[in-house]
Amino acid sequence: MGIALLSALAFGGSGVAAKPLIEAGLAPLHVTWLRVAGAALVLLPLTWRHRGLLRRRPALLMGYGLLAVGGVQACYFAAISRIPVGVALLIEYLAPALVLGWVRFVQKRPVTRAAAVGVVLAVGGLACVVEVWSGLSFDAVGLALALGAACCQVGYFVLSDHGSDGEDAVDPLGVIAYGLLIGAVILTVIARPWTLRWEVLGGSAEMNGTHVPALLLLGWIVLIATVAAYLTGVVSIRLLSPQVAGVVACLEAVIATVLAWVLLGEHLSLPQIIGGVVVLVGAFIAQSAKPKEPATARKDPAPGGEGRAAVVTSGVPSAGEGLSVKSSAT
Repeated sequence: MGIALLSALAFGGSGVAAKPLIEAGLAPLHVTWLRVAGAALVLLPLTWRHRGLLRRRPALLMGYGLLAVGGVQACYFAAISRIPVGVALLIEYLAPALVLGWVRFVQKRPVTRAAAVGVVLAVGGLACVVEVWSGLSFDAVGLALALGAACCQVGYFVLSDHGSDGEDAVDPLGVIAYGLLIGAVILTVIARPWTLRWEVLGGSAEMNGTHVPALLLLGWIVLIATVAAYLTGVVSIRLLSPQVAGVVACLEAVIATVLAWVLLGEHLSLPQIIGGVVVLVGAFIAQSAKPKEPATARKDPAPGGEGRAAVVTSGVPSAGEGLSVKSSAT
């Protein structure tokens, strides 16, 4: 749970750092491209170290880069250009409920009531956090794009858990590195970085009245909100199962709102505070839920060939346990 919270904190800080850059004159998609491309460059040495993945799991790498990296970002930014940000966020963070629905209704696998209640509370609380009622009219295409971002989030949670079992388990570091590289290529086509206003990065951006070097904010976005966030996110998913980690990841919206309050002066309303508490309670219930069947230990190769056992304690089975179809942050 602790690693998952760190991941949510890292992801949640991306918006606080990105907003001043956008207000300084950078297009949202350009900030996204800088984020993904910069992180891909940092992790580029890992692509050579894990070059065998290209031969062993090309479909996994392509799917991860397309869905978990490029898809979430492209769909989210396209959605908020047509519908309110709060509505887009709520739909995107329906991903844990979609994972739960996939396991229960498509795979016909049992889930506990506690896990279902946890997801419902998390989603309901998130509705208060983002004040979804502020959206008065919805564009059908915008809603479809936001739902597409949610489906890509499902792909992120499930793909991160892929390969954690069996003799042919893949190293998540390699998957992340190649995913970011592929995502950067995809976003290059979408964002058209050759039109980026590079001079903005040489100046400063205003953060609640304080001028901060633009490059410092970009460094935070790349190193903390992307590199560290993805690394801790994948580790937490492999430890908790994608369903539970998905619920905990909903805290990103709460953390982002709190950071925006402190650093950007965007104050929380009472419903948002109440919603944040509900999200925390929902995440705790889902994490504490016991499976209907006895938990099983799974072997996860650690660095150096050592194995470590991770006991599945969530209310829904781990995606690594028989999930045949392996298909975020804003």
